[in-house]
Amino acid sequence: MKILITGGAGFIGSHTADTLIEKGHQVRILDSLQKTVHPKGKPGYIHPDAEFIQGDVRDKEALKNVLKDVDAVYHFAAYQDYLPDFSTYFHVNSVSTALLYELIVEQKLESKIRKVIVAASQAVMGEGRYHCPGCSPDKKEFLYPQIRLEEQLSNGQWEHLCRRCDRVLQWLPSDELVINPCNQYAISKHSQEQIAIQLGKRYNIPSVAMRYSIVQGSRQSFYNAYSGAMRIFALSLYFEHKPTIFEDGNQIRDYVNIQDVVNANLMVLENPEADNRVFNVGGGKAWTVNDFYSTMQEVVGRSVPPILSGFYRYGDTRHIFSDTGSLESIGWKPALGIRESIESYWDYLNRQDEIDDILDYAGRHMKNLQVIREVKHSG
Repeated sequence: MKILITGGAGFIGSHTADTLIEKGHQVRILDSLQKTVHPKGKPGYIHPDAEFIQGDVRDKEALKNVLKDVDAVYHFAAYQDYLPDFSTYFHVNSVSTALLYELIVEQKLESKIRKVIVAASQAVMGEGRYHCPGCSPDKKEFLYPQIRLEEQLSNGQWEHLCRRCDRVLQWLPSDELVINPCNQYAISKHSQEQIAIQLGKRYNIPSVAMRYSIVQGSRQSFYNAYSGAMRIFALSLYFEHKPTIFEDGNQIRDYVNIQDVVNANLMVLENPEADNRVFNVGGGKAWTVNDFYSTMQEVVGRSVPPILSGFYRYGDTRHIFSDTGSLESIGWKPALGIRESIESYWDYLNRQDEIDDILDYAGRHMKNLQVIREVKHSG
């Protein structure tokens, strides 16, 4: 097949391209080389057999041209950040997805395009599914908390509390039925899911939306602040800086290895059971941020004590863990763990010729935008 990958110069897109080419497919990449992710231009890791075209997925003519003669589309191009430029998320994520389907229908490509696979996000589930151990000890009553607001976070109150009995709520795995997007990125990603699944059904274009958890491994951008814990912790250990762990470090997170994600991407391309469905793609094991950092220090053989001083990122979820039962039911299962992800990223970091020490800049920038905030200290 000839396959188009939008955002194919990025982390997930480039790894997916490599494996598709290894399996004999032809790959065309469309990528804008966004400066916050690719400040040095086209990455050297892009497969030499991939056809690379620089362009914006919001540009109708550019997207129309790259759709010529393709049999399937992976739509990975996205805007992801903590910055409050709200409209950009919808311009890049939602509008481009609508434009993709518009062009398929307009150019009468419905019978030609075998499948469209859209990158959604675990963020669509918001704070996820919880229960109250006091009011519902049998876990039969589910609760779906809203985003934690400034009044709570600025006072260092991290956990969600039951509104009836004031107990700390306990998190539960969240399946695809959980839909509670709480920030601009998550809302735009949910809109992508709806555009893909509903327009796909209406116009008979088999479509799949993949809700990725926190994907980790080599090629994660060193510059994109959204890259999260792996980037922050690895660069901190590399430069022997103390990393700031937000809140108390006991947040539950769900990390998945890039190769497991690639395997999921290829499976849903080939498996008709995936058509017109949304899938969680997670690592299968819950981690606290503290445990993740401890494991990273152990794996890379360096020890730098973290800063736990009451900083928080406004808009973060407290706990989130994806139930991947739906994807596993059609033949996929995560095979690699957090250690393999750390080893891969650390090796990638140490093979770079020039690594700028950007941690201080990124931290200051996010504080100036009031994304990173500090708990109020009482007198």
